[in-house]
Amino acid sequence: MSSGSGSVVVERPAGRTAGRRSSGELIRHWRQHRRLSQLELSVEVEVSTRHLSFIETGRAVPSRDMVLRLAEYLEVPLRERNRMLLAAGHAPAYNESRLDAPELDAVMTAIRQILVGHGPYPAVIVDRAWNIVDATPSIALFTEGVAPELLTDPLNAYRVSLHPEGMAPRIVNLAQWRAHLLHRLRRQAAITADPLVQALYEEVSGYPGGEPPNAAGPGAPAIPLGIRFGGEVLSFVSTVATFGTAVDITVAEISIESFYPADKRTGQILRELHGD
Repeated sequence: MSSGSGSVVVERPAGRTAGRRSSGELIRHWRQHRRLSQLELSVEVEVSTRHLSFIETGRAVPSRDMVLRLAEYLEVPLRERNRMLLAAGHAPAYNESRLDAPELDAVMTAIRQILVGHGPYPAVIVDRAWNIVDATPSIALFTEGVAPELLTDPLNAYRVSLHPEGMAPRIVNLAQWRAHLLHRLRRQAAITADPLVQALYEEVSGYPGGEPPNAAGPGAPAIPLGIRFGGEVLSFVSTVATFGTAVDITVAEISIESFYPADKRTGQILRELHGD
C-alpha cells in the first residue's frame, strides 16, 4: 500500500541478518546522533511524523529520494549515505574513486597547485583518518628525528605529531598543542560517527603530554605550534581546508592542512631554507 510519501509499507521478514542495520535503523541512528526528535526532523524534510516513524521502525521502505533528503538534512557523510541507500535496496549515489583515477585529474591538479603555491611553508594532504596522502617538501621540518616506524605507510599525521617518539619531544607547547589536536579529532569523531576516526582518537589520546585548557593565551589569534629546529623555535598557525562541493567520497574526505609562520623569524628561516 502506498504511503503517499515516496515509500511503500511492507511486511518485514523475521530473522533479519544479525549485524546489518536496516535503512530505518540507520536513519534513526543519525537522527538521534544529531539530537533531533522525530517531530523536528519530519517538519524539516516535510514528511509526517507518522510516516517517519514507519520508516524508522521498518514498516515503510524509504524511496531513494527520501533517503537522500533525510541524509542531506542530517549532514550524513557521503560514505554513510551510500550505506543507507543500499540498506533501503537502492543503488549507491556516490562514487569512491582512487586518487589516481582519471576522473580525479582536475582535483589532484588543484591539490598539487595548492602545495606548490604554499611553498616554502609546510602543508599536508590527508584522508578522513588523517593518513598523509601528499605534502610539501618542507614537511621534513616536522618529521626530523621521528622514529622510522612512524614514517611508514600509512603515515598518520596524528601519530607523527603526538607519539612520544614522533614530533612530541620537539614541540615546546606540547600540552597546549595536544589539547587542540585532540579537541579537533574528538569533534570530527562526534560529527562523522566514523569508527576509524574514533579509533584514532582513542589511540592518540592515550599518548602522554598533558591536557590543559584549550586556549591560545592572552592576545593570541590562534593556538600556535612551537617546534624546535636547528637550535631555533619555529612557530606556526594552521588552517584546514576541504572541498565543499564534493560528490565523490574520496574527494569529500580529503583535507588540506596548511601551516603559516606565526612570527617573522620563522618566515625568514623557511625562506632561507627554500633558497629565497
